Amino acid sequence: MTESSAAPSTLEVALGDRSYPIHIGPGLLGDPQWLTPHLAGRQVMVVTNETVAPLYLETLTRGLPGDLEVRSLVLPDGEATKTLSHVERIWDALLAAGFNRRCTLIALGGGVTGDMVGFAAACYQRGVAFVQVPTTLLAQVDSSVGGKTGVNHPRGKNMIGAFWQPRAVLIDTDTLTTLPPRELSAGLAEVIKYGLIRDADFLAWLEAEMSALRGLDAAALTRAIERSCALKAEIVAEDETEQGVRALLNLGHTFGHAIEAHQGYGHWLHGEAVGVGMLMAAELSCRLGWLGEAEVARVRTLIEAAGLPLAAPAEMGVDDFLAIMRLDKKNLDSRLRLILLRALGDACIHDETPPQTLAVLLEAFPRR
Repeated sequence: MTESSAAPSTLEVALGDRSYPIHIGPGLLGDPQWLTPHLAGRQVMVVTNETVAPLYLETLTRGLPGDLEVRSLVLPDGEATKTLSHVERIWDALLAAGFNRRCTLIALGGGVTGDMVGFAAACYQRGVAFVQVPTTLLAQVDSSVGGKTGVNHPRGKNMIGAFWQPRAVLIDTDTLTTLPPRELSAGLAEVIKYGLIRDADFLAWLEAEMSALRGLDAAALTRAIERSCALKAEIVAEDETEQGVRALLNLGHTFGHAIEAHQGYGHWLHGEAVGVGMLMAAELSCRLGWLGEAEVARVRTLIEAAGLPLAAPAEMGVDDFLAIMRLDKKNLDSRLRLILLRALGDACIHDETPPQTLAVLLEAFPRR
């Protein structure tokens, strides 16, 4: 990752008395000025995973004030661990340590860690403080912001959870230097999503800068993170609990979640499945007459440039997709609600897709 001398920046998720900052910049992890003000009391539990702990756990804990009672819990890594049984391990650790309602949980890791720690915080003693410290690009631009927490169920992704906002999000861009290329590409899927749903100029910038982003150019990554977080903060402030516009953040997710559930959590990375899902959504938007072939080609080219797959799993048939998609949380009154594109940079919630049109798309979409 090329060096950047840019000073840290701060955005705000505007939710009244529950508003919180998103701090973005290099070298934040071990600097107490960014984290300490957001701790609720003296008891701190840092929850991380087996991949992240050797890299960043000591740096984070060493930067905390010495008068705190700091404990840590290291969980297994991977989407397959995003279950209630692993959340119970967090509760067990909190109870064993005698942590009270003024404790703070710190989620150090990717989206799986952040979602589980947030859910544990939402439920422990009916709600305690937590701070997000995301270490993957996907978590930095998406799951760490907005207060969605939870775990997977064998029948569907993120089906068990709660809205519970963090006290702060601390994004140390230096953590991306240890991110495997496949994980980086998965995160870029969520970055692309923001351009597709709300910012055509950002989408064009991504087309020009994708090579720099995949090359870990610090300035490019920082701009991508800042713009993605700003767009998500704006949407969350408008619609915290997804009663309307926040659903647009699920572009590609209905298709993508079906792939993840069918294949078994962890076989496809979330961003990989979302990338294919966004291409499916673009092609369906074209079939409905909203996008032209040239615009779909732009989406396909950008997803490919990000290093993401362009085809669905070979063993998934139309019925496999539809059976899982019918369980999507956005659906109302048995009507399948999809996020589609009226234009690049302009997404909409659509619940009137003709079943035959959807079936033809799913049948025709490439498999691998």
